Amino acid sequence: MTEEHGGLDWLRGRSVLVAGAGVSGRATIEPLRDLGAHVTVTDSNVDALAECARLGAATVPIDDLLAERERVAEFALVVTSPGFRPDAPLLSVAAGDGVPIWGDIEFSWHVDRAGLYGPPRRWLVVTGTNGKTTTTSMLHSVLEAAGLPSLACGNIGLPVLNALRQTEPRADVLAVELSSFQLHWAPSVRPTAGAILNIAEDHLDWHGGMQPYIDAKARALTGEVAVLGLDDEVASSLFSSSLAARTLGFRLGVPAPGELGVEDGYLVDRAFAEGERLAPADGITPPGPAGLMDALAAAALARAIGVPPAAVAAGLAAHVVGPHRAAHVADVGGVTFVDDSKATNPHAARPSILAHDRVVWIAGGLLKGARVDDLVREVAGRLAGAVLLGRDARQIAESLARHAPEVPVVTVETGDDAGVSAVPQTAMHRVVLPADTDSDAVMGVVVREAAALATAGDAVVLAPAAASLDMFDSYGHRGRSFADAVGRLDESDISRTPR
Repeated sequence: MTEEHGGLDWLRGRSVLVAGAGVSGRATIEPLRDLGAHVTVTDSNVDALAECARLGAATVPIDDLLAERERVAEFALVVTSPGFRPDAPLLSVAAGDGVPIWGDIEFSWHVDRAGLYGPPRRWLVVTGTNGKTTTTSMLHSVLEAAGLPSLACGNIGLPVLNALRQTEPRADVLAVELSSFQLHWAPSVRPTAGAILNIAEDHLDWHGGMQPYIDAKARALTGEVAVLGLDDEVASSLFSSSLAARTLGFRLGVPAPGELGVEDGYLVDRAFAEGERLAPADGITPPGPAGLMDALAAAALARAIGVPPAAVAAGLAAHVVGPHRAAHVADVGGVTFVDDSKATNPHAARPSILAHDRVVWIAGGLLKGARVDDLVREVAGRLAGAVLLGRDARQIAESLARHAPEVPVVTVETGDDAGVSAVPQTAMHRVVLPADTDSDAVMGVVVREAAALATAGDAVVLAPAAASLDMFDSYGHRGRSFADAVGRLDESDISRTPR
């Protein structure tokens, strides 16, 4: 490796530790080997380590490495997967020994800038508490409509390093979804354009508070163009502190000069043109305010690299909503069942509930330090009932007791999360299942209880406001479990005789 590769020559012949044997960790192995580094992967998952060994990396269980912590100092670099918190024991040891720590996105950026896999790409970065995946998908659709070789990557599923290595076709533009975890570990990234859609409480347990979470998101505002959601109080407040060469915004209302917005039923660009119409608002999928906001952000990022209005319109028209994002599942006995399992925090659950006049709300899981009081207070008048499950169901039940005490609430508990009954909710009923009840069976009971609370014209909405990993493999698993349970209902399950 020569100096033309951006100074990464220092890794040749050196030992690099990859923390995490998941998808992002595995993606680092081949590029590190291409740079001439000796790669060791550590994780607690033995099966995942075996897969890394098959890819040519040395492996060591993380507990074994921590038992001989002096070994950590032998590595020239640690490349960490985004799931590792800054205070994780392994990373604390590495930092204490003066070993540099890069996230997989930081490493990806250096690999791309170094030209390891050809000329550097243009990065269009999407972050925010909610709407990242939809916006990134919309953006990729627009780039394709413009005929630009591109890939959607990052937190959306395809590791950035895999996108960089892909040659058939080679992507010249990357639509990169980045989480706050990834941005925390990526201080060097300077995107061609970066957008923050919105910022609400989420992952506060990981970051240690709201301000570190905001600071991580703000790393998207360090490139040539920054795009901010002006209707979001926190995101819009970052306008003055943006480090980008140019900062602009988008809003649902009529845009001012330097903004994108909605006027006379069209998405309108007054940032890169003099009021250019981009696409009809009623053709955006998903429909509603959240979908429009995501479309405006995608359009702004595309316009930042010169994509013409016709391609924006064509790309947005071709966009298809991903699964588990306010997806209609079925109508049973006049009741609509909606899967928004992707709503993994209160801010994300809000639009799904507000989209219906009367809702039986299915919620619960891991709140990750977020509070639900503001959400419950806002949607209380629409709730025909609530069915709660998961580890943090008690916190949601307490909020309902404070702000919606007349709403019927059912908690579906197992031996692992029992105890919600102590909440002073006047209209609460407990369903207690054996501790070994599997998650799909729990969801089956949850859906039947929700159907019993619903009447014709209501919507039963799975918008958990919480992460899924206390019970399910992923939000996708949770959504599929919900849809399977709905598929087993019939009209006799709707509005059952009260207990």
